[in-house]
Amino acid sequence: MQTFTQRLANPTQFMRLSARLLPWVAGLAAAIIAYGLYLAFFVAPPDYLQGEIARIMFVHVPSAWIAMAGYALIAVSAFGLFVFRHPLADVSAKAAAPIGAAFTFLALFTGSLWGKPAWGTYWVWDARLTSVLILFFLYLGLIALRSSIDDETLASKLTAILALVGIVMLPIIKFSVDWGNTLHQPSSVLKLSGPTIHSSILTPLLVIGAGFLVLFVAMHLKAMRNEILRRRVKALQLAEVARAASQVVAPAE
Repeated sequence: MQTFTQRLANPTQFMRLSARLLPWVAGLAAAIIAYGLYLAFFVAPPDYLQGEIARIMFVHVPSAWIAMAGYALIAVSAFGLFVFRHPLADVSAKAAAPIGAAFTFLALFTGSLWGKPAWGTYWVWDARLTSVLILFFLYLGLIALRSSIDDETLASKLTAILALVGIVMLPIIKFSVDWGNTLHQPSSVLKLSGPTIHSSILTPLLVIGAGFLVLFVAMHLKAMRNEILRRRVKALQLAEVARAASQVVAPAE
C-alpha cells in the first residue's frame, strides 16, 4: 500500500489533489492577507520615529521572509532530485524560481522606498541589501540557465547544482546585520531570544507573513500544475514527431 507521499509523487495524483486544494489555498491566502493589511493600516500605530512611512515594513519584511523561504524550497527540491530522484522535485524547483524572484524583487523595491525617507537614499551598498540583491541575481541565474539549455535532464541537474551552491546566501543574508557595520536594522522578529518589537507591530507582520506564505503555496501549486501540463504536451508532441518519422521511413524500406 502506497503512503501519502508516494501517492503525491505520482504526477497524476498530484494533479488531482492540487486541483481540489488550489481554490481553497488561494482563497485562504486572500483572506489572511486582507486581514493582515487591515491590522497593518488601521490597527497598528505609526512608528514613533518614522511615522506612517514605516508601514512599508508590513510588505517589505514578509516579502524578504518568503524570498528566503522560496530559495530554501528550491534547494530542498534540488536535494530531492539528486538523492531521492523524486519525480516532482525538478518540477517544484523550476516552478518556485520565478515566484521567489518576484518576492525578492518586491523586498528590494519596498526596501528602497523605505530607505529614501529613513536613510536619505534609495540604495546603499549595505551588507543586507547587497546580499539580498545577490539572492535576486541567483534566482535570475537559475531561470536563465534552465531556459538556455534544451536538454531538460541536463538543465535540471545544472540548475540543481547552482541551487545547492547558492544556499550559502541564506545564512549570509540572515546574519549580515550581525557580522559587520550596516545601516539595516538588526533582526527583531526571528531571534533566539524572542521578538523585540511590540505586539501591535508584530501581529500584523506575522499575519501578513502567513498570508504571503499561503500565497506562495498557491502560486507554487499552480506553477507546478502548469509545468506538468507543459511537459505532457511536449512528450505528446515528441511522440507524434517520432510516429510521423517512422511512417515516412517505413514506405521507403
